[in-house]
Amino acid sequence: MNKAQSNTVYINKWSAISRIFHWISALLLLMVLALIFLYENTDNSLYIGLHKAFGISLLFWMIARVINRIFDRAPPAIPMPKWQQIISQLNHFALYVLLIAMPMAGLLMSVYGGRPVDMFGLFEIPVFVTPDRGLARTFNDLHTDIIWPLIIVFTLLHIGAALHHQFIKKDKLMNRIL
Repeated sequence: MNKAQSNTVYINKWSAISRIFHWISALLLLMVLALIFLYENTDNSLYIGLHKAFGISLLFWMIARVINRIFDRAPPAIPMPKWQQIISQLNHFALYVLLIAMPMAGLLMSVYGGRPVDMFGLFEIPVFVTPDRGLARTFNDLHTDIIWPLIIVFTLLHIGAALHHQFIKKDKLMNRIL
């Protein structure tokens, strides 16, 4: 890629609905993180209940986001080396998978632990399986020890790549999602 290409400004944006899905996903992820932090540092059960409700909300939101992504066209790809394009696509795919798997593992941890999930006092997701403490622990380990660190890694890679494009390549790639 020559210097003229690297300074090209890309104005093709994601659709408004895709941008809304992106930013609300980020907001929901920050909410569940803040709520679990509050719970762990105050031991107030209100926070764990809200953590679960926002986590399930993230699950439903991500399913809707996947459906939107299937039907909504992406803006044209920007010029970049093929290996970077592949890494970008794999990173986005991993984030989608992890942001669906994380709340699913949390839900399964709760119901296998014999605890329904209250959805903001509007309705409850009941215990729909036979409680099993061993499976509850397995899903807890998956939720906290495997998926959560992976979400951190892939999110930091995503943010780092966006910042690289914005401030080093100066191709204004971030404007496509703003």
